[in-house]
Amino acid sequence: MKIFITLFLAVFVTTTGAGLVAPLLPVYAHDLGAGAFQIGLVFAAFSLTRSIFVPYFGKLSDRKGKKPFLATGLLIYFLLSLLYCASHSVVTLILLRLGQGFASAMILPVAQAYVGIITPARREGRIMGLFNISIYGGLSLGPLMGGVVKDWFNIQVSFLSMGALTLSGFLLCLFFLPPEKNRPSGRGDREEGPVSYLHLMRRPGVFSLFAFRSCFTTCIGITWTFLPFLASTRMGLSASAIGLLVGMNVFVSGLFQAPMGYLADRVSKKALVVSGGVLGIGSMLYLGTAESFGELIIANSLFGLAGGVSFPAIMALGVIEGRRTRSMGSIMGLLAMGHSVGMLAGPVLAGILIDLFTLGSVFIAGALTIFGGMILFLRSYVHERIDGIH
Repeated sequence: MKIFITLFLAVFVTTTGAGLVAPLLPVYAHDLGAGAFQIGLVFAAFSLTRSIFVPYFGKLSDRKGKKPFLATGLLIYFLLSLLYCASHSVVTLILLRLGQGFASAMILPVAQAYVGIITPARREGRIMGLFNISIYGGLSLGPLMGGVVKDWFNIQVSFLSMGALTLSGFLLCLFFLPPEKNRPSGRGDREEGPVSYLHLMRRPGVFSLFAFRSCFTTCIGITWTFLPFLASTRMGLSASAIGLLVGMNVFVSGLFQAPMGYLADRVSKKALVVSGGVLGIGSMLYLGTAESFGELIIANSLFGLAGGVSFPAIMALGVIEGRRTRSMGSIMGLLAMGHSVGMLAGPVLAGILIDLFTLGSVFIAGALTIFGGMILFLRSYVHERIDGIH
């Protein structure tokens, strides 16, 4: 319980700090002279380095333990947060995002792997759903806080607030998180070394989780990058309103993490993933036609509901696969890499489509991407049986 609470609080304050500046970055980059493609690069830079390094740190944490990577990642993230105050060009902003993506590769997937190790069998959905509240709670509170702080003070204070929150996460892990000791056989990691990523990706179940996570997260990258831009430039919304708009997505998603995780332990996990995918397709198409702040709130909240329905089941399946292969860190690293690949592809794809066509084309492309992820998931999992639950 102590481990879970420490990890929960550390991830919550860190994601709050990250969410605090995320909706402000597109507008800030635009003020620095960035075009749509460059705004996409600002967001994609974070995911680029995260995608590259998260498999390495996931596998290494299976061998060396989780605490050293968590503490190191949080410390680097904190130091880079302070440098945002001195960023006055798009290039500098991209470099800082590259650095924070590197640090992030040592934080969330490693924390999720630690939680996966201490999770009892047949309670994967419930435990991972509860832990996901720390992520979605922070990412829903952060944008609202960031908008208010910027409206009351300035964006530099928002950057400093991100640093202060990340520092508190570092101190929590440093002083309260015990290192892994005497990990139970069958629930921990392989003594002879983790399974290779190529071997893991050849497993239909693992590939299906990676594919769906990547495709769904591509749309998250699109909405996080260009909804604030749309709301600011076309609707003239304040930073607080933009923070509320972005925050509603993750707030709704976080609200359903625990109940959907509880449900995932009792009904078909595959059905929950597909149901979330269908909701995601509908909400992306709705976002493309929304013409008012109220419609944007509703559409983005529905997209949050889609993630709330599907992601606890995805993480529960990931824990089961991690236990099967005895490579929990590697499996969580793959899922995190899928998230990063989506967050990398989404902003870049959207930036190109906006420059070539219209903003509406972005959301149609997003809906098609989720549909493709659903097909890959269903084809891969059609013959899989997970602990007696299809």
